[in-house]
Amino acid sequence: MIAVILVGIGTGLGLWLVLTWAILPQPTLRGRLAETAPLTEVTDATWATALARPVLPGLRALGLPGEILERDLRVLGRGADAHVAVKVVLCCTGLLAPLLLQGLLALGDLQFGVELPFVVAILLAIAGFLVPDLEVRAKAGRARAEFRAALSAFLDLVWITLAGGAGVESALLAAADVGHGPAFIQLRRALDAAQLTRTTPWATLRRLGEELDIAELAELAASLALAGTEGAKIRASLSAKAGALRTHLVADAEAEAQAATERMALPVTLLFLGFLGFIAYPAVTQVLNGL
Repeated sequence: MIAVILVGIGTGLGLWLVLTWAILPQPTLRGRLAETAPLTEVTDATWATALARPVLPGLRALGLPGEILERDLRVLGRGADAHVAVKVVLCCTGLLAPLLLQGLLALGDLQFGVELPFVVAILLAIAGFLVPDLEVRAKAGRARAEFRAALSAFLDLVWITLAGGAGVESALLAAADVGHGPAFIQLRRALDAAQLTRTTPWATLRRLGEELDIAELAELAASLALAGTEGAKIRASLSAKAGALRTHLVADAEAEAQAATERMALPVTLLFLGFLGFIAYPAVTQVLNGL
């Protein structure tokens, strides 16, 4: 009965996805006007996107992959459609692999019954759907830490350029042109977008911080806005922010090292207990045989 219910649910979901793909929803005028081009560059063209293209509109209509996960994807330079497509492909692979294996074993007169492959298929499908999210969150955390380290160097460069007599906007552009790596590429894109759209650099940096979920960028934008609009002294503020970022990074590195040390305690303890058991086994055997 449970298998019939699950098959019925899957059939209904599949029909809904096909209808969503065949009848695309028409975007409203308010939605079109509210859309703004993201500052971060993402990649959506993958082989998984081509395979899962018919079901992507329906899954995106359900809200996948979620606002928080989309920010993590922007940090990694991945598109939401590509991520959802990978989830679909892995889910289908996990769902079909045990059933195909059961069919191959049936050809050789080896069968495990229907229940075991069905349960394994469901578990693998759930794992295939959730594992990409866990991987993205772990990599996004590391990418944000690298971005904060690059931002600290960027603030030092801006402070040095300001000390040389440059203005705020020219100091930002010069500092962004010096560095390399993903963080500096995104900073250059944000500053170039500010020039093209005739907006202030701190406005685009604030948008970039919101897209990537990096609070330090929003704080930098607020300090730059005070300097650009009210003439506040910015050099001391940037120097203090760079120092605070470096202190925070050092604290995170120490906490990560401490956590790694604690994780190593369990294998060492198990190894020690195994060694004690190996040494005590002959003596315990002799005592038991003497009884």
